[in-house]
Amino acid sequence: MRPRTFELVRYQDLSGVSGTGVVAEGCVFTDGSVALRWRGSNPATAVWPDLESVLAVHGHQGATEVRWLEYELSRGWAGARHLR
Repeated sequence: MRPRTFELVRYQDLSGVSGTGVVAEGCVFTDGSVALRWRGSNPATAVWPDLESVLAVHGHQGATEVRWLEYELSRGWAGARHLR
């Protein structure tokens, strides 16, 4: 297993805070923990024990969807070669 990246897509903003569309970006690590980065004018980062916890708090009763971002391994690493 390897880390998986995702976006949180909100179709309806029940709280009136985050707006709609892609509202956050995240990564689920191999141990199941999640790093979540909120977009917008007040960005913030939080770490959660698992994705279920994120959705329990920020799922807005089904108004938020996890969109998995699957990249080809070769393409993903090609863009990161400058980090070596």
